[in-house]
Amino acid sequence: MKFEWFHLMPYPDLPEDFRSKYPSSAVIAPTSLFDPARGHEAYNEYLDELEYAAEVGFDGICVNEHHQQAYGMMPSPNLMAASLARRTKDTAIVVLGNSIALYDPPTRVAEEFAMLDVISGGRLVAGFPVGTAMDTAFAYGAIPVTLRDKYHEAHDLIVKSWTEPDPFAWNGKYTQLRYVNVWPRPIQKPHPPIWVPGGGSIETWEWITEMDYFFAYLSYAGYKSAEKVMAGYWDHVKEAGRDQNPYRAGFLQFVGVADTEKEAEEEYEEAIQYFFERCLYVPRTFADAPGYRSQRSLAAGLRQSANSIASMFSGRRTWKEYIEDGTVIGGSVERVIEDVRSLIKNLRIGHLMTLLQFGNLSRESTMNNTRLFAEKVMPELKDLWSDYEDRWWIHPLANEQTAKPVGAK
Repeated sequence: MKFEWFHLMPYPDLPEDFRSKYPSSAVIAPTSLFDPARGHEAYNEYLDELEYAAEVGFDGICVNEHHQQAYGMMPSPNLMAASLARRTKDTAIVVLGNSIALYDPPTRVAEEFAMLDVISGGRLVAGFPVGTAMDTAFAYGAIPVTLRDKYHEAHDLIVKSWTEPDPFAWNGKYTQLRYVNVWPRPIQKPHPPIWVPGGGSIETWEWITEMDYFFAYLSYAGYKSAEKVMAGYWDHVKEAGRDQNPYRAGFLQFVGVADTEKEAEEEYEEAIQYFFERCLYVPRTFADAPGYRSQRSLAAGLRQSANSIASMFSGRRTWKEYIEDGTVIGGSVERVIEDVRSLIKNLRIGHLMTLLQFGNLSRESTMNNTRLFAEKVMPELKDLWSDYEDRWWIHPLANEQTAKPVGAK
């Protein structure tokens, strides 16, 4: 079993009356709310937290791409990954990811991901999300009905640019290039492992399974509500004739660990309420653009998580309510171990991407949460799925081949 530490990098100072004064935290939240000095402080605290997660033993540290969002201040996760690649040693750098259909040309992704793989010594996991409707259609003006087609072409171009040893021409529907000759080349061969984040669509399942890629189910609604989606995914994997290796899938989960149930509630309730009530205050308007999701996926009830969140988290809820419906796994160490084990087995996942920082949770509380999970929870669950091989993981350089900082022995 592998554990990743995922950071959304939310803006921590949205006003208390945010919901009553502003229509959305996504796409149209006025930038007058953003204090650059506070942003400077937050970015550096967030990088501290990611580096600490690597230090205490998480298998990977994760960053992702969002645009015009108060709950995710990372329009360029590659900038964060570049910093982390220099300041960590053995941990996977998981970029979930670059929304490849938004890059013109997509070879920019190939170049920057190759740079990250080389700088880190072969520790990059390359995430290829289609991108939310908020990020693609509304923030970047992408045409929803062509988005997936453009995504597939971008993927094919990027992978060929990593694996074709000689310059070649590309004459695609969306991109035409006389010369494709990406420098540098990735360390990992044939290329870094490709993870595909998603909220659950039939087309994504079909393509991921065909390509034998990793499915990262990113949902803020928690593990109990995810059972239907993951059951559908595993049914599709079986029907396609692929093995049921749990390492081909992962899930994102809020977690808050403390010594007692009461301490967990006191430590984390305000931060989780801040996240859902302010950071994730997203109206249905931005959840699904017309044409963004196919009729097949809509008929199957597989809507983007933002759409369900818009209805599920429309009012104030208590810490205990978040725990009861599985949105958050939290409480004492013993309870968290039990609930995380249940999540892993019921969803059949080999990777758990933990959200141990959320909302306006302080650096001190985040690091304590991270330490408790790493020291008390992970050791009890590491041996799960030990009979399976993780074919979707990094292949870094041997330690003796890696660059050493000045003064290092």
